[in-house]
Formats: sequence, structure tokens, C-alpha cells
Amino acid sequence: MYSIEYSREAFKSLKAMPRNLATTVRDKIEQLAAAPHGPNNNVKKLQGRPGYRLRVGDWRVIYEIHDDRLVVMILAVAPRGGAYQ
Repeated sequence: MYSIEYSREAFKSLKAMPRNLATTVRDKIEQLAAAPHGPNNNVKKLQGRPGYRLRVGDWRVIYEIHDDRLVVMILAVAPRGGAYQ
């Protein structure tokens, strides 16, 4: 299992969103960390920049996988429209 690290921006976003939604997002991130390279319908590789996106309802989690350190780095958690800027 990979460990999870959050950027300052992602941590602030999780704290600002409603508690039930933040719990759902954290649960999906933990499932992702258990098997980051496993099959998942809600994950796509980003185009034009390194990383992946995880879809959780109308929210997007932008992350990178660091295989050398066994870390999933969460870069951003944002609503669908503003997640890719």
C-alpha cells in the first residue's frame, strides 16, 4: 500500500468542503492508495502535464504517483470546472 501525501492546496480544499463530501473523497483516495495502478473506471491520465485525475462525483482529485518512494501525492481537490487550471 502506498502512503498518501497532501499538498497545502489540497489539504485546504478538503478542510473547506462539507464534512460528508470530504469523507467520501478521503475514502476514494484511500482506496486508490491501496492499488494505484489497478483498474479504476474513475481515473484517467492527464494530457499535457504529468499526473492523473480521480473523479468523485462533481469533484476532481489531481494526483501523481511516486513509485520510487511508494507515495501518492495529492496535488489538488477541486470542483469539476476549476480543477484543471
